[in-house]
Amino acid sequence: MPHFSPIDVGVLVLYLVCVVGLGAWFYTKSSNPDGYMAASRSMSGWVVGLSIFGTYVSSISFIALPGKAFSSNWNAIAFSISLPIAAWAATRWFVPYYRQGNAVSAYEHLEKRFGTWARTYAAVCYLLTQVARMGSVMYLLALPLHQLLGWNIPMLILVTGGLTTLYTLLGGIEGVIWTDALQSVVLATGAIVCAILIPLSMPEGPGQLMTIAAEHHKFSLGSMQLVLTEPTFWVVLVYGLFINLQNFGIDQSYIQRYIAAKSDGDARRSVWLGALVYVPISILFLWIGTSLFAYYGARPELLPPTIQAEIAKGNGDGVFPFFIVAGLPVGVSGLLVAAIFAAAMSTLSTSLNGAATLTLADFYKRFYRPDATEKESMVVLYVSTLLWGVIGTSAALALMEVKSILDAWWKLAGIFSGGMLGLFLLGFLSQRTRNLSAILGVTSGVLVILWMTLSHMPIWPAAWADAKSPFDSFLTTVFGTLAILLVGFALTQLLDRSSEKEPQSALDQPREPQPQEEV
Repeated sequence: MPHFSPIDVGVLVLYLVCVVGLGAWFYTKSSNPDGYMAASRSMSGWVVGLSIFGTYVSSISFIALPGKAFSSNWNAIAFSISLPIAAWAATRWFVPYYRQGNAVSAYEHLEKRFGTWARTYAAVCYLLTQVARMGSVMYLLALPLHQLLGWNIPMLILVTGGLTTLYTLLGGIEGVIWTDALQSVVLATGAIVCAILIPLSMPEGPGQLMTIAAEHHKFSLGSMQLVLTEPTFWVVLVYGLFINLQNFGIDQSYIQRYIAAKSDGDARRSVWLGALVYVPISILFLWIGTSLFAYYGARPELLPPTIQAEIAKGNGDGVFPFFIVAGLPVGVSGLLVAAIFAAAMSTLSTSLNGAATLTLADFYKRFYRPDATEKESMVVLYVSTLLWGVIGTSAALALMEVKSILDAWWKLAGIFSGGMLGLFLLGFLSQRTRNLSAILGVTSGVLVILWMTLSHMPIWPAAWADAKSPFDSFLTTVFGTLAILLVGFALTQLLDRSSEKEPQSALDQPREPQPQEEV
């Protein structure tokens, strides 16, 4: 396996120094709680939009989308197509909903609807998913970089976690947003360079790529059948819509960016920019995967036996990282590995700042010191950023020893977030739903998600084989969320037999801003 040249290493190191330096640049602006958590609500829409895009594209997407297209087809494009629909919903309802008042936590609104349990439940679920997210991103980033660079996996994890924690701690949300914007440019540049260079590297020119791809149906969008047992185009489309609504509607990482924008208009523009940039870039990643299939199909001798063995198993994730080092000119390889780092660090910094914000707003000030001073709040933010960085890095190191738990970890993250989306929508769509209906709705939805998840895992008892979920795993969050809504709505009708007219939906009912405690 080839290794980096000194020039490539220099490009990568220079990039990492610039990222940390940019984060540290905003230290003075993030020296108070409002600056650290909300950038003093002063950010322009374009930079927040690039930050949303950077948050959306993890290092896993950078590797997994080309790997998916290499191994199969363009079925994954259905996920991207759903994004503008979710962006429209976000600009129509979610952005104005979260920007009213002074709350920084996304989950303070749940407390006003259902009480303290709902806010605490959602905040705990978010924190658990971020630990899963940080650990998985760092670990899965280290795997290909270990092959590319020959560096030790624990060292890669520690370097990634340490640098990200450092610039997040120093720069606060403003530093995170600006570094995300920089990393978005690096990501997009890397994708564009590869999308152009691979076709030009074909032995018989770009036309050969199209011929090979067409012969193997690599541009297919997948099955168009209306079935629920396999990842058809329609199943992936619906899955993408729910996941994107989840991101834009309940994820603290995105909501904090709405709040950081200097106006409602800037917040709306940031959502559209992030969504509309992601769609063509995701198409570029799929094009890269298809191009690599044709490139190595024409020159199979260039692939080492280890990667050929993985391809034979249906796993093409290792092809793009190999090409980055073996197939690109000196210097460009360094840029592309910097892009992989960029995707990972953008995701990690977002998770760290969101976790620190919730630690202060939803736990420390909510339960322990409501009147905490500004200085005390900053100490909590700094310490919690460092603490969550250590926890996320530790989770990544733990995954080295328990590799088989990786898929289960991601599935558990889906369980937590699925329950959050249903609870939020239940309170958002009906003002008559109260605690009992919400609690039973969330319980039923989480049980559906658990059933659909665990019934396809080795721990499911053989005696219960007939009780396995027949549905494709992409529908787990979809059905779980729908279960929460249907049960919640049904119980609301059963428990509330009054004849008075039901108020308007929370989507369109005008609200009077309510005084809220600043955090």
